[in-house]
Amino acid sequence: MKRILFLAVMLVGMAIGSMRAQTYPYDNLYQGLPFKMSKVTRPTFPDRETNIKDFGAKGDGTTLCTAAIQKAIDQTAKKGGGKVVVPQGVWFTGPIELRSNINLHLEKGAIVLFSPDPDLYPIVKSVFEGLDTRRCKSPISGYDLKNVAITGDGVIDGNGHFWRPLKRSKVTASQWKEATSRGGAYINKDFWIPTEGALKGYKMADMNVPTGNLTEAQWDSIKVFLRPVMVNIVNCKNVWLNGVIFQNSPAWNVHPLMCENVLIEDVEIRNPSYAQNGDGLDLESCKNALIVNSRFDVGDDGICIKSGKDEDGRRRGVACENVIVDGCTVFKGHGGFVVGSEMSGGVKNIRVSNCQFLGTDVGLRFKSKRGRGGVVENIWIKNVSMFDIPTEAVIFNLYYGGLSAAEAQAAGKNQTEEVKPEPVDETTPCFRNIYIEDVVCRNANRAMFFNGLPEMPIKNIHLKNVDITAKKPAEFKYCEDIKQENVNVTLN
Repeated sequence: MKRILFLAVMLVGMAIGSMRAQTYPYDNLYQGLPFKMSKVTRPTFPDRETNIKDFGAKGDGTTLCTAAIQKAIDQTAKKGGGKVVVPQGVWFTGPIELRSNINLHLEKGAIVLFSPDPDLYPIVKSVFEGLDTRRCKSPISGYDLKNVAITGDGVIDGNGHFWRPLKRSKVTASQWKEATSRGGAYINKDFWIPTEGALKGYKMADMNVPTGNLTEAQWDSIKVFLRPVMVNIVNCKNVWLNGVIFQNSPAWNVHPLMCENVLIEDVEIRNPSYAQNGDGLDLESCKNALIVNSRFDVGDDGICIKSGKDEDGRRRGVACENVIVDGCTVFKGHGGFVVGSEMSGGVKNIRVSNCQFLGTDVGLRFKSKRGRGGVVENIWIKNVSMFDIPTEAVIFNLYYGGLSAAEAQAAGKNQTEEVKPEPVDETTPCFRNIYIEDVVCRNANRAMFFNGLPEMPIKNIHLKNVDITAKKPAEFKYCEDIKQENVNVTLN
């Protein structure tokens, strides 16, 4: 009897241990972490399951399912929450809102395809590229929620090519012909805009955000210009993205903003390489986030850390902090791991490890400009491999002007020059205390490019065990305390 009891206790203990391992497999990522950070955990949901088909949704790819999907989410939330299942099929829909305690779960073969009809997307208050503004409502949004997830094995497609402008230089002749055959307008002969209204928006905007006091009629007239980010999760706690493919977004793809306890694991985030503003993940002003074992193949920055832009970002004053990125792969994109350029609320306590960048314009990209303000500090990067990097393996550019590093290189604008210092104030960005170790890069154009401000040099950057094969050597301008240990650059 004692032996049986002993074995029973052992089996229970093993089961509990197994459950713990399955519940939280990332303990190793916190070992030796150089800053204090609460463990990021998966949210839990009530044991309740709802199928969107039960609310009248049809997965035939043509029937609009917006009302049915929203009703399934809302009814499940009213009962306390649970799993809202999207089964195999193509579910054509307008924008949907998540609720607290909802796990939107896409089964294998499920495609959630968002309609490109702008009339389905009302103009709402939003934040875009770090500025407070108005945009079309995101295809998937969630505001002020607790315990929210998108999980499974399906695909979420934003039909973004109906929203995005297109540069001729980024596409083939057949792609250009196909896009422009839909009508639209042109900023110039090589820059196509989907609609005349969108072209009007560009003329009324600073970069991608309209300026001035617009009337409701003016907002409505430029609606396609106000293309939304695809997944917009704002001021939420306990956010979980797992397993799903997010692709073809109108603007940025996945955008958690001012969220806490964010877990993004085993996802794939995709956009065509020519997608204008087609960022993969923009983690903005979030606290305690874990991005692991995910893949990015996009038209702009892959994994990007932000915290608001200029006065709007400084007024918000919420840093992006306590972030771990591990085991991720970035293919095409303007940068593999990126900080900025919108970093006015500050960025701190970040660790990046065990990542690989394959054909990404830049490997490690830090960017800002005068006027931003904000402090970027305490970043640890270790065990990163890169191959076929068209510009720099590592870049700090404090003169960012909206161009990708590849575009700046082609235009001859990524060069160090003599710059007159300006007074230091709250608008002066600061980058300091960054540690880059065990990095290997084969086939870069230039090894590294550090281009700081004379009034606020890039400070205290540690480079250790870095091996880079490149056409051009590293360049450093307006930098202080750049420590190099076992840094090898081989020119080819």
